[in-house]
Amino acid sequence: MSLTMLPPSPAGVPAGPAGRDGFVDVLRVFGMVLVVVQHWTMPVLVYGDGRLSTGNALAGVPLVTWISQVMPLVFFAGGAANAISWRSADRRGQTPGLWVARRLRRLAWPVLPLAFVWLPLPYVLAALGVPTQPVEVAARTVGQLLWFLVVYLLAVVATPYLSRMGSGRLLPVLAAGAVLVDVVRFSWLEGAGYLNVLFVWLAVHQVGFLYAEGRLEWLTGRRALALSIAGFGMVAGLVAAGPYPASMIGMPGAVSNMAPPSACMLALFAGQLGLSMLLRPALDRLCRRPSVDFLLTALAPRMMTLYLWHMTALVTVAGVALLGFGADTPEVGSFSWWARMPLLLAALTVVLLALVGLFGRMEEPPGTASARMVTTGTLMIGAALTALMLTGFTTGVLPPLATCVLIMGLLVLSRTARARGATVTAARG
Repeated sequence: MSLTMLPPSPAGVPAGPAGRDGFVDVLRVFGMVLVVVQHWTMPVLVYGDGRLSTGNALAGVPLVTWISQVMPLVFFAGGAANAISWRSADRRGQTPGLWVARRLRRLAWPVLPLAFVWLPLPYVLAALGVPTQPVEVAARTVGQLLWFLVVYLLAVVATPYLSRMGSGRLLPVLAAGAVLVDVVRFSWLEGAGYLNVLFVWLAVHQVGFLYAEGRLEWLTGRRALALSIAGFGMVAGLVAAGPYPASMIGMPGAVSNMAPPSACMLALFAGQLGLSMLLRPALDRLCRRPSVDFLLTALAPRMMTLYLWHMTALVTVAGVALLGFGADTPEVGSFSWWARMPLLLAALTVVLLALVGLFGRMEEPPGTASARMVTTGTLMIGAALTALMLTGFTTGVLPPLATCVLIMGLLVLSRTARARGATVTAARG
């Protein structure tokens, strides 16, 4: 997901000072920042005898996740951005293959510096005497973040084709599919739930298409408020009836609404969308302020780097605190916990900003996109990201092998400057 400047806004959608859709910009940037903050405040870490045990600080306050779990809004905003981008490319005569190649290159390229740092890191830490188990936990946790890229890759590939099928006709099919999958999942085949990775997130992504087409303009004022109340009310009803848990993030030993996503996430999205559209006029006015526009312009091109590296920042700070000073997480909600939280967030922010400053320049892949073997390149990148998501950057053969496949997939989707120059020379000849 490249959070760079969007093409001009569609009809009926207010644009910010730089010609962007300010509302979509805010949802994307705010969404990713909230994801980072949630990941930073959730862990409850206790270290002893060379082993790290983990807990979740939000386990006791699940209702907080009804607001803090903003991945539905992130996919919605991504759908709007993809629809706007594809429509602009289609008007210029760009093929779906070339558009997909360009988007996937920008999606996967920032993963390479993360892999180059983390592949040797477990071996280096082991050589320095760091116990194996906490290093493995960290390496797996960092790799798990790639789930978002795997799902978003599917959404990007589907965009040119789903946009031509019509969002209004396809959305009910996807929503009904999500409900049906849950029936199967909770009745007799738990593994079927992973089909909702497609149904749930593509449904939310398709609503972003509707926004980009100007078909959500009616959703203002009382209508937006009614949708928000209905959405959150449906979540409450589903939780009360079961088997859906109250938490919208995964909790150890409990049914998860996120991994795999359940149809409950669609109800949550309805509530969040109504609330967001209710606030949209105020957000549009906010985006017109030069200071806010400057902040969005500065943050948007680095959102992927921020997302990929924020857990590395947590691993760094937590590692120093736990292994260096023996500072376990205090009891959640205690005075000590609240007193340490500002210091923790400040330290994490400093480390993350340093990482973004160091690796943020890798957001832009070199060369230009090539669509000659787009299917092959897409499959290679998808397989590589999936493997890294499952294994993380632990020791073994699979992580470096997956990274090599990722590099080859990016090369397949790329045309180097030399090749481009040779093409131009041949054309002139």
